[in-house]
Amino acid sequence: MALVLSVFEQGMIYAIMALGMYITYKILDFPDMTVDGSFPMGAAITAILISRGMNPFIALPVCFMAGALVGVLTGLIHVKLRVRDLLSGIIMMTALYSVNLTIAGRANVPIYNRQTIFDNEFMNKIIPEALNPYKTLLVVTIITLVTKLLLDAYMATKSGFLLRAVGDNDTLVTSLGVDKGLVKIIGLAIANGLVALSGSIFAQQQRFFDISIGTGTAVIGLASVIIGTSLLKKVNFLKITTSVVIGSLIYKACVALAVRMGLPSSYLKFITAALFLLILVFGMDRNTKAKAKPQAADRSQL
Repeated sequence: MALVLSVFEQGMIYAIMALGMYITYKILDFPDMTVDGSFPMGAAITAILISRGMNPFIALPVCFMAGALVGVLTGLIHVKLRVRDLLSGIIMMTALYSVNLTIAGRANVPIYNRQTIFDNEFMNKIIPEALNPYKTLLVVTIITLVTKLLLDAYMATKSGFLLRAVGDNDTLVTSLGVDKGLVKIIGLAIANGLVALSGSIFAQQQRFFDISIGTGTAVIGLASVIIGTSLLKKVNFLKITTSVVIGSLIYKACVALAVRMGLPSSYLKFITAALFLLILVFGMDRNTKAKAKPQAADRSQL
């Protein structure tokens, strides 16, 4: 039971980060490596604020705004300085390593004896004692669902439609008299805001910040997005954001199952990379077959 709870808790936390990766990878077609720095930045800010007595709930919007600022900077490097998208993210990710160390003051900041969004006077009053084992899951599920619904609502606005249009056909956006660079910057700001928010929740759930927790964040997010959108592509009644959340849960379940089967925890990053590679190969194979069918049909008509 503890393993199942852990999978759902971790899956829901990383689902918020995966929603940010969905914006950059699926909508903007922007390989944003900034997330490997913005995720631990959210954790670092949260650890410092909580260790200094700040209300843990206030850390959530603060981290979102900090992540959004980082996304804006990545966008400015790409749009204004005309640096390639991948390099823009790598530059910002590298800079954030030093920024995060500066914010935290050291490589590891524990917050074991501090109040968090999961363990505080308010939550202890409103959640019955019988549900204490599920308190973390309840809180993180509510936050994830609210985040998903807010993102869905934003994507239904004019700004959200323009964001999707930039990824599909940026020439169309320009023809409408809209600055496509500004739209990209807004998308990167929202995406990294969500990633930093996820980092904040992760730090409060784990009760510590460590400088290394951001390593592989982009791979985890991409794997979650690809799993969800690939496996549930034909389930028409599900929104794509719901598929991303489910993909995050499936990904964490696969990793947990691998560890449960006896693989040491030191192999977690290897498992992540191997699983991501399998997902990519599987996706490419399906795409190749899909493209081969029309070509075969064309040849048969000659």
